[in-house]
Amino acid sequence: MVSPGQAAAFAAAALVLIVIPGPGVLFVIGRALAHGRRTALASVAGHAAGNWVVAVCVALGVGTIVERSDTVFTVIRLAGAAYLVWLGAAAFRHRGSLAEVLASAAEPRGDVRAAREGLVVGVTNPKAVILFAAVLPQFINRAAGHVPVQMLILSAMSIVIGVTSDCCWGLAASTVRSWFARSPRRLGLVGGVGGLAMIGLGVTLALTGRKD
Repeated sequence: MVSPGQAAAFAAAALVLIVIPGPGVLFVIGRALAHGRRTALASVAGHAAGNWVVAVCVALGVGTIVERSDTVFTVIRLAGAAYLVWLGAAAFRHRGSLAEVLASAAEPRGDVRAAREGLVVGVTNPKAVILFAAVLPQFINRAAGHVPVQMLILSAMSIVIGVTSDCCWGLAASTVRSWFARSPRRLGLVGGVGGLAMIGLGVTLALTGRKD
């Protein structure tokens, strides 16, 4: 139902969007810097669960509409691409704000609380909505049918990519926290490069997104 090429293309696009620092990444980095690896990994688990809730809701709702309407599909494709460009520009403009995670208050947090907070961040993360509602439909093969099922399969792939990315961010932040502390501008550089990458992804999807 989901071809290897289809899956690979979506995985590449999702990877670009997921690894760019956003609410979820900042949340995990902040927990890692303030509370260490254990809390960061609990936060990652909660964030993944929240993203999956969004994915299921989008697949069962938007997926059905996209399957039936060419017009809605085109509108979603162009609107999602435009919003990606806007998010990228905002990320680049406010890249210096990433350094603020270094000043996070180190209030003690248990694993359950960290996971619960991660769930809330995952459900309300605008990047998750854009990924599942605007980007993902462009990699669906409408001719093959079962669009909601295709969306759930690809969403599961992105969740795995997201968990891997968040874990890497959390482990790296907890390991090199002193390196970041010596030069907070390094986080700003990450944000600037990520913003430009998001702009590039938005333009690419607008010009070459699937139309079938």
